Amino acid sequence: MTTTDSPAAYQLPRRAFLARVFARIALAALPGCRISPGAAKSTRFATKGVVLIPSDLSLADWPERAARAGLNTIALHHSASPQVVARFIQSENGQRFLDQCRQLDLAVEYELHAMKELLPRELFAQDPSLFRMDALGQRTPDANCCVNSPHALEVIAEKAVSLSQVLRPTTGRYFLWGDDGRSWCRCTKCRALSDPDQALVLENHLWKTLRRADHRATLAHLSYAKTLSAPTQVKPERGIFLEYAPIKRRYDIPYSQQSKPGDADSLASLDANLRVFPRHTAQVLEYWLDVSRFSHWNRPAVKLPWNPDVFLADLDAYAARGIRNVTSFAVWIDADYTNQDAELLFIAEYGAGLSGRRPQQPK
Repeated sequence: MTTTDSPAAYQLPRRAFLARVFARIALAALPGCRISPGAAKSTRFATKGVVLIPSDLSLADWPERAARAGLNTIALHHSASPQVVARFIQSENGQRFLDQCRQLDLAVEYELHAMKELLPRELFAQDPSLFRMDALGQRTPDANCCVNSPHALEVIAEKAVSLSQVLRPTTGRYFLWGDDGRSWCRCTKCRALSDPDQALVLENHLWKTLRRADHRATLAHLSYAKTLSAPTQVKPERGIFLEYAPIKRRYDIPYSQQSKPGDADSLASLDANLRVFPRHTAQVLEYWLDVSRFSHWNRPAVKLPWNPDVFLADLDAYAARGIRNVTSFAVWIDADYTNQDAELLFIAEYGAGLSGRRPQQPK
């Protein structure tokens, strides 16, 4: 997937960004002052987070930077294998990271494309019916599963509980996504269900199993790529919350302006999902800080085209819809990245936009 962003385009001066944040705070404090719902709510998000991969923690003070910026959640991610994250957490460095987060009162979560490990591909030789059927009518272990296979659902649920013993979020919120951007099943039983409906069938089953192991457990429905559209035939169980990730959107203009025919991942998709899932638990998973995305997932990394004006406009759009949980990928903001941007002031500005706090500069 490509982006149309230009690193030098639409950059708002830092002083103007801070003035805009502080003006909102001052206006909200005036008696009888009327400001837009989005402007008022944009400083009151409950979840204020970043999503990192383990190697990003080569920037050893990431937790301190996050806490100083007013963030309250760090999630760990790996695009290929949850076991990469599990091995890190079980390592000395991983335990040190968890201890840092405890001391700083930062929540820790795990956002994972987990299906290939929850339904091991080697099971295909024993029972192809566990796996999806493609459009040509062939069973294939290439991605996801057949959600009309009770055995597949049980295997996945059992593996998910096992994984949760190592990767247990401090919030009780689990993120066990399908394979990254891949199709779901087209067998005679599944083909009547859209990809987001099939994902929700699996998630409903997973949540019922996870809550027996963790009574606080809730589980994300990832609205992204092939599951971006809203489910229409399957209803979410009460422990399922929406996570909306508009990976194909543009970042040179506010998201609210991306509503022309042909625009990918427009707010209309979010609105449709919010008619299915509760607003108060919904989370937006954004890419404002995702150096890997802006680098087209190729090294060397480019400098982040941080666009404060677009960011604040996006917060207004999300807050106006009742969204209270916001996070962003911040992948490849690691020790190497500081060679081209040592100060990383955008982390403080990101936190300021989410919380309305004056960013604290490093001492």
